[in-house]
Amino acid sequence: MKMAKKCSLFMLCAAVSLSLAACGPKESSSAKSSSKGSELVVWEDKEKSIGIKDAVAAFEKEHDVKVKVVEKPYAKQIEDLRMDGPGTGPDVLTMPGDQIGTAVTEGLLKELHVKKDVQSLYTDASIQSQMVDQKLYGLPKAVETTVLFYNKDLISEKELPKTLEEWYDYSKKTANGSKFGFLALFDQIYYAESVMSGYGGYIFGKAKDGSYNPSDIGINNEGAVKGAALIQKFYKDGLFPAGIIGEQGINVLESLFTEGKAAAIISGPWNVEAFSKAGINYGITKLPKLENGKNMSSFIGVKSYNVSAFSKNEELAQELAVFLANEKNSKTRYEETKEVPAVKSLANDPAIMKSEAARAVTEQSRFSEPTPNIPEMNEIWTPADSALQTVATGKADPKQALDQAAETAKGQIKAKHSGK
Repeated sequence: MKMAKKCSLFMLCAAVSLSLAACGPKESSSAKSSSKGSELVVWEDKEKSIGIKDAVAAFEKEHDVKVKVVEKPYAKQIEDLRMDGPGTGPDVLTMPGDQIGTAVTEGLLKELHVKKDVQSLYTDASIQSQMVDQKLYGLPKAVETTVLFYNKDLISEKELPKTLEEWYDYSKKTANGSKFGFLALFDQIYYAESVMSGYGGYIFGKAKDGSYNPSDIGINNEGAVKGAALIQKFYKDGLFPAGIIGEQGINVLESLFTEGKAAAIISGPWNVEAFSKAGINYGITKLPKLENGKNMSSFIGVKSYNVSAFSKNEELAQELAVFLANEKNSKTRYEETKEVPAVKSLANDPAIMKSEAARAVTEQSRFSEPTPNIPEMNEIWTPADSALQTVATGKADPKQALDQAAETAKGQIKAKHSGK
């Protein structure tokens, strides 16, 4: 979600055996002996510690250690680590995948040394989010991506337009200034990239080894401009209300949906509970296709367990991270928190796939990529969002706006990151 972006799946592969997934690398008897009486501190996400309660108890018993779990907003934990790491910080923390690169550059995370068979438990996209310079700095615990929510009282599943262009036509017939068809926060690159990338746009190009190339920015190439032009039509033709432009846009969009004034919106699984409490009779599905036949993409957000560079028990902390993120404990965590796990073999687990939200996230992830986790991504958000807002308000044409955004981003990257 945008929350993971600014504060900031995947599956469908062959199953991995439960016995392998449930076991991390074994400690030697001497290692276990040396860990006796130790205490580890884990920073878990707000209202999510229930998901690891049993796992923590089992780890404590097996290793004869004490594990203290502290809840903190996961997107802000890295900020607290900068302040508290050397003294009262955690051994293990949880954080968004797109913060990994910056945290590694700042020396805040320990590299993890786990076997390839452990890494292979997770979806390619989720494990990629934890890699920096081909080194591993975390293990994925949950994934999320944007999906389409629709109001079943306004539009049935059979009536759902199949493409974004069909949604445009539907909205032309539906929008009257107080009620709307389809809505999205397309004045923000986090959401607009879903359209722009479908026509060939991209944030950063990639090197042969799969790493991002920050000198290759594609937010203003021909495909990106074409996608932005389509986005502009929704605003220009009055299909999106002016109130969903800018920082408060997310509140307006969610309010219109919960008030039954929007047939469909792009949002994420983080809103499942809120929409349910609001009494909306909603459905969830993957994002629509584009007229070129490609499915709208989206950024995959990955939550992970990472080991603090300040941990005095780094080997034991790594053991805990591996244990918390294994298959057995990932499934238990899903049952308690409903956050979709990143373990490949759970992709078709009946207990998970009975959830409409989990199915939608799983399917959408097939067309999606991780949010870039390199520090240079910090120089993309603001220029790109500013450009898209000028496109949405008609103050600039897409090419002019995106060219300016790319130029600004390149300048900031050169100024802030060229000395690496």
